[in-house]
Amino acid sequence: MFRYLRKFKVNYVCNISRKNFSSEVRAPVLNTATMFKSSVFNLQEATADQVKEFLNSFDTVLSDCDGVLWINNSAIPGSAEAMNFFRKLGKRIFYVTNNSTKIRSDFAVKAQQLGFIAEPEEILSTAYLVAHYLKGIGFRKKVYLIGSNGIGDELKAVGIRHIGVGPDQVKQDFKSMNSSDLDPEVGAVVVGFDEHISYPKFMKAASYLANEQCLFVATNTDERFPKSSTVIIPGTGTLVRAVETCSERKALVLGKPHDYVRKFLESFGLDPARTLMIGDRCNTDIEFGVRCGFQTLLVMTGVTSPKDLERMRSDKKPPLPDVVLPKLGDILSLAS
Repeated sequence: MFRYLRKFKVNYVCNISRKNFSSEVRAPVLNTATMFKSSVFNLQEATADQVKEFLNSFDTVLSDCDGVLWINNSAIPGSAEAMNFFRKLGKRIFYVTNNSTKIRSDFAVKAQQLGFIAEPEEILSTAYLVAHYLKGIGFRKKVYLIGSNGIGDELKAVGIRHIGVGPDQVKQDFKSMNSSDLDPEVGAVVVGFDEHISYPKFMKAASYLANEQCLFVATNTDERFPKSSTVIIPGTGTLVRAVETCSERKALVLGKPHDYVRKFLESFGLDPARTLMIGDRCNTDIEFGVRCGFQTLLVMTGVTSPKDLERMRSDKKPPLPDVVLPKLGDILSLAS
């Protein structure tokens, strides 16, 4: 197993494109008995023995999905082959996503269609976590859901009623809502990604949350989705912060990098030191891995940009990944 990387006085610069990914100065010589702990080490600079030891240093692979394995409905080149390669090596695989728009079986089908070997029980989505959490605390009331059918169907599967999915018509006098528009059976507000977000939904959420006994749960606080073009798609964090602002309440967040995911994964008996977390953003995936004591691999195919990474390295601002690759599929050529 790798242990802490010894300090070295080298200003190691990592440019992420394949063309410029090599360091501008000679990479430090690493003792293969040490771990690349928070060193932001370019795995492409490792020797064959170091790559082999890296691959032997973990038994379980946790991977984010959007921005690591695929973007929208297209697999990132080499990602399916890399995940299937890990499985062939005998690694235990979990797909850990903050995406709440699908149920686990739908995620598994999507993964399979894109070339990944995946089963529903290997999918850990925030929609499933919401249902698992509420069932676990014995919740019996109704959920007001700012979200999609992904969460709604997972709630239904565990016998929890919900309202709120779909458009909520904005009236001409949008401030005319009164108490009769609220369901007295609601005992929790859940916020996930909702493409039909509207002012009436914020009003209802804040009104339910005015009751201190009403639970406030959020799937995640991701600021945006991985970019597939120049168009920015705001993430669930945008909606969560809006509801927190108008309700003057703080949500219990279940997705990465928060503790509930770690507690859930503990039930599988993972050894943190022999678990690898792969992600595309430092403030969720890598922070989650660091908090849990996992090894971490950052790929540059999603949210965190090369400029972001260089800024964090130069500021020495945690969380920093152990190793970095331009894309997950690059592990295949290194291992061959």
